[in-house]
Amino acid sequence: MAKFILGTKEKMLQIFDEKGNSIPATLVNAGPIIAIQVKNKEKDGYEAVKFGFGVRKSKNKKIKAYKHIKELRISDSGISAGDNADVSVFEEGDKVSVSGISKGKGFQGVVKRHGFHGGPRTHGQKHSEREPGSIGIGGIQRVLKGTRMAGRMGSDRTTVKNLKIVKINKAENQLLISGALPGRKGTLLEIKGI
Repeated sequence: MAKFILGTKEKMLQIFDEKGNSIPATLVNAGPIIAIQVKNKEKDGYEAVKFGFGVRKSKNKKIKAYKHIKELRISDSGISAGDNADVSVFEEGDKVSVSGISKGKGFQGVVKRHGFHGGPRTHGQKHSEREPGSIGIGGIQRVLKGTRMAGRMGSDRTTVKNLKIVKINKAENQLLISGALPGRKGTLLEIKGI
């Protein structure tokens, strides 16, 4: 089975190693996941495996049986439909990359969104402390594409690479991953071994 699992972000905490150093970590409720469908080149045009995660309430099972369905592009995986995977596919100390949807911040200005420092606080400035300043250039008479401006921030697919699995709780299907992971509490995360 490939080193891959789906999970939901729970909370951040800190643990201490043997030397007493504090390690910031995120608790993830991961798996078990079930291979629903295996796609191949002859029938579907590409190779992939579709996984289901999280069981729905019985009243909602008419729609679909699983809360989340994700497809992973794997070639020569050896996985067949109906195969299960849980946190035991990983070991403590494994390096992983974690993908998810980041927290949505709504409409934000250039200082928060792009790190602009704003205008000076003196010399006749009155209301332009957090403004972007000039956005045009001479001669062309238009604003260039890609100019950094205020706008919607967050709610983007984000991948954090090279994280370490600190602890595994097989009884409760939980992973403790070092560092901060994208999203709010309850965000669906894709955890892949590197």
